[in-house]
Amino acid sequence: MYTVTHYPHGTFSWADTSSTNAAAAKQFYQQLFGWSHYDIPVGGGMTYTMFQHQGQHVAALSEATPEALEHNIPSHWSCYVAVDDVDALLPVITANGGTIIYGPMDVFDSGRMAFLADPTGAQLGLWQAKSHIGAGIVNTVGAMCWNELLTRDAARAKAFYSAVLGWEFYGDEHYTHISNRGRNNGGILQMDASFGDMPPCWMPYFHVADIDAGMARVAELGGRVVTPKMQAGEDTGNWFTVVEDPAGAHFYIMQLEKADPWLE
Repeated sequence: MYTVTHYPHGTFSWADTSSTNAAAAKQFYQQLFGWSHYDIPVGGGMTYTMFQHQGQHVAALSEATPEALEHNIPSHWSCYVAVDDVDALLPVITANGGTIIYGPMDVFDSGRMAFLADPTGAQLGLWQAKSHIGAGIVNTVGAMCWNELLTRDAARAKAFYSAVLGWEFYGDEHYTHISNRGRNNGGILQMDASFGDMPPCWMPYFHVADIDAGMARVAELGGRVVTPKMQAGEDTGNWFTVVEDPAGAHFYIMQLEKADPWLE
């Protein structure tokens, strides 16, 4: 199991879902991944559910806010990147065509955060850790193993994230890999007409032992398999698909031939 005690600046560190049906989603994820949970009151009658796996924080769930429900914002997953100084990045974000959605703000003693929208419209969280570093376990069955940007302007997105987070990129016309300080750190997928009206977004991947069994289990638990399974790379045991939880939030499940222990 790949436990984490520190995330270098620019590394994906956390994911959570905002849900219009928190009770159903909570049960779904616990049964799909074998997660346990505990609820943290955050005021106004709302809670933040911390999911745990093998004794470590792995992801989280929150109820959709009244404002989100009023504006018909659907259930969705959000991804977060660890940064050394949230406040110092804000002028860099706006200078490079991004927008600050909200923040910066302190989250109790857990950390400091802000949410941005990049110039292509995808939203991303920035997390300056204090007592909560993010996921304490990654790249193993039941944990986050990848993060991906779906955008209609990959070139513009790369320029933005290079300026803001110092990311480097490699790949081909089909897929762009993100490198942070010499380590794999997610990818960028250029959206085409087949995506319809889907907005640009960041989505997390979670590792499953067997993709076919995972897809069947999603359906059994009231979720939906959105795409056929696809192979990541030729002649590999890496398979993935997009699925949807019972509240409508989309995410990836992925069977990895070998998880990359990219963090110490």
